[in-house]
Amino acid sequence: MNTATQIPLLSHRRRRLLTNLFHVFVLVVLVVFILLPIYWMVTTSLKTTADTFAIPPKLLFRPTLAHYQVLAQEGVVLKSLVNSLVVATATTLLAVLLGTPAAYVFARFDFRGKSDLWFWVISNRFITPIVMALPFFLIARDLKLLDTRLSLILIYLTFNLPLVIWLSIDQFRVIPREIDEAGLVDGATLWQTFYKISLPLALPGVTVAAILSFIFSWNEFLYAFVLTRSEARTAPVEAANFMTAVGTRWGPMMATGTLIVLPVVVFAAIVSRNLIRGLTLGAVK
Repeated sequence: MNTATQIPLLSHRRRRLLTNLFHVFVLVVLVVFILLPIYWMVTTSLKTTADTFAIPPKLLFRPTLAHYQVLAQEGVVLKSLVNSLVVATATTLLAVLLGTPAAYVFARFDFRGKSDLWFWVISNRFITPIVMALPFFLIARDLKLLDTRLSLILIYLTFNLPLVIWLSIDQFRVIPREIDEAGLVDGATLWQTFYKISLPLALPGVTVAAILSFIFSWNEFLYAFVLTRSEARTAPVEAANFMTAVGTRWGPMMATGTLIVLPVVVFAAIVSRNLIRGLTLGAVK
């Protein structure tokens, strides 16, 4: 190989190396940008009040569980976590139970008004939550559902059900119709074809829909703030209550935030394989 051909080759390798280094740099910046607030929250929950307000900030400190002990003694945070768990779980189950059959019907059948109905379902995701806060409050007040878990479950269902339908419909579309037809020929009913044949094949996508539905319900703040007082107050609202006119109790607030984030992070780590598979299924046809 002569010198004339070596120079373009070295230049190409240099450009590829610089490109890879740039990609690594961008990735590191994004990871730091995402993880730094979480790191700051967790470490603040483990610091004493003096260490929290130390200038410059202390990176090395003696951890303490005093703020978590305060939460255990007061008890309201534990109650709010239970409320969040009940509401998020019930909403997710109802959204999946109602949304997957609807997605199957949209994917498999043609009927009059299908496009209009589909637009109406999706348009529920277009509405800004603050616009619906007052109407939902008035409805819950008239139905005597203020400060109840049921009101939150029903309201969260209004924006999680379209999400489940939206994410599940493509999973059913990529399943060949011949599989359903074979089940019908073998004597299965339409419900059995959906439940025993199509649903297991679409499970990765349904899992993604369930995960996102749970996370959105778990983290929702606005409606829980407007519709609850004490009995049905959820964890995000309880965390905000540490900000008062007197001052902000940063330690207990960060400890509450850590307890809110930790279950979601653990849950996402456990189901990450199904999450990636469900998000990519149907991307290529």
